[in-house]
Amino acid sequence: MHFRPILLGAAASALCATAAFAERGSDGQLNILYWQAVSIMTPYLSNGTKDVEAASLVLEPLARFDEKGDMVPYLAQEIPTLENGGVSEDLTTITWKLKEGLLWSDGTPVTAEDAVFSWQYCTHPEGGCAQSPNYGDVTNVEAVDPQTIKVTFGGPRPYPYGPFVGAQSPVIQKAQFANCLGANAPTCTEANTKPIGTGPFKVVDFKANDVVVLDVNPNYRDPVKPAFANVILKGGGDPASAARSVLETGEFDYAWNPQVEPEILAQMLAAGKGELVSAFGTLVERILVNQTDPDPALGDERSTTKHPHPFLTDPNVSKALSLAIDREILVETGYGEAGRVTCNLVPAPEINASKNNDWCKKQDMAQAAKLLDDAGWTMGSDGVRAKDGKRLSVLYQTSTNSVRQAAQALVKQWWNELGVEVELRNIDAAVFFGADPGSPDTLQKFYADIEMFANNFDGTDPEKYLGDWICAEIPRPETQWQGGNHPRMCSEEYDELHAQLGRVAGAEKRAEIAIKLNDMIVNSGSFIPLVHRGRVSAKSNALGGVIMNPWDSELWNAADWHRVQ
Repeated sequence: MHFRPILLGAAASALCATAAFAERGSDGQLNILYWQAVSIMTPYLSNGTKDVEAASLVLEPLARFDEKGDMVPYLAQEIPTLENGGVSEDLTTITWKLKEGLLWSDGTPVTAEDAVFSWQYCTHPEGGCAQSPNYGDVTNVEAVDPQTIKVTFGGPRPYPYGPFVGAQSPVIQKAQFANCLGANAPTCTEANTKPIGTGPFKVVDFKANDVVVLDVNPNYRDPVKPAFANVILKGGGDPASAARSVLETGEFDYAWNPQVEPEILAQMLAAGKGELVSAFGTLVERILVNQTDPDPALGDERSTTKHPHPFLTDPNVSKALSLAIDREILVETGYGEAGRVTCNLVPAPEINASKNNDWCKKQDMAQAAKLLDDAGWTMGSDGVRAKDGKRLSVLYQTSTNSVRQAAQALVKQWWNELGVEVELRNIDAAVFFGADPGSPDTLQKFYADIEMFANNFDGTDPEKYLGDWICAEIPRPETQWQGGNHPRMCSEEYDELHAQLGRVAGAEKRAEIAIKLNDMIVNSGSFIPLVHRGRVSAKSNALGGVIMNPWDSELWNAADWHRVQ
């Protein structure tokens, strides 16, 4: 089965736009299905892809990435560079100019003060922000005038495109979020679920983990876009039913991430009502190994750095678990041509992909057993290894879908053979990838020994993404469990090297450091890479303008989507 990306040339795009956008809202209702239901409409309080992408219909950054990974201006007039004077010669500041006449959906003007506030919101010392690496080393954001935003860094930043770039780092309205700073952030239900934005649509109704209803933003800057008058963004169900709703029944126009076995998708495609759009970016299915103790007896201190994990802090254990996995089988059974074996956190672009971890590509049960034997983990009469009275017994959790449950079953079988006892758990995806600080079942809480999911990053430069693994990004009660360092890895050497990456210029030199950081993560004992996944979604044959973008939100150009006659 071949996944066929929908890529429109410039001439074709212009022709379609002319024909389709004679009048804003003329194409009626757009039906989108995200089977992982949306929990919140701000990426600052969730790093779940479903929430980030839903929010991208409403909230926008100064710039984002196109389908080729190139940076393009959105709220900004142009991309600041050294050549045009937007980046200072000493590389310590970047200055953005807003487009003229930008309005929020409530009709009020967008100003530089909104960007200043967005930075203050995400970096408030008493709050938790899921996207704080985007503002790493920012010492000040100031409104030079109503249209000019100046970002100052603590030192030279050869790559200054973290703040306000990409779907994960949008500008939010100061007036709406003014009372939502710090610890108040999660309590602002109206702002968090119905944010006032600059995007092509605005939220008119929101039901958490169910449905989002959006109408055209009457103040959107393009007078003839979007073509659709309203959007129903439905959640729930499972990947197979999501794919079927587009490819067989035609109930929906677009279905995100139909993570379904390749042979099942092939059968659905035969109905002829839709097709798959796909592209490879940086999405990696991975297993995270908790470096802290999730024992419920620890109460509020479970899965915090106050209590190291009783045995998973031994890198020999993690490496043995990794060697026991046959990634080729995981790809074949779960992803087909939409998957590739990977041994890295950062699989792309090629310049950033390490070749130092290729030992993981082939299953090696003998070497895995030897690692555990040499580390003192001896096989018991019950078939489970133990050391110093501790049994190799793990709780392995992930979100609910057939591909992940099949992968869990295979991994459990291999680990059992190795002498590891495994209890499997799956959690509804809307909850697992949600941002509710009160829920015990989120991936951030990590109330298990092992968890599996996929993640990726905006753009092609991995600095912000690798920033998720510094010590300060460990989720904890003080940050409302926000933070990207889910396995709780903490290394001063890693933190120092990541800071160095922020000061280095040149693609090759940056790639050299990025590879070192990637290798430190892979060999830390906290991370087991599995599959480099293509971004895949299903679209109706009647939906035009869709361009799959693996470097930003899939909904990045929803303003250009239209009904094909």
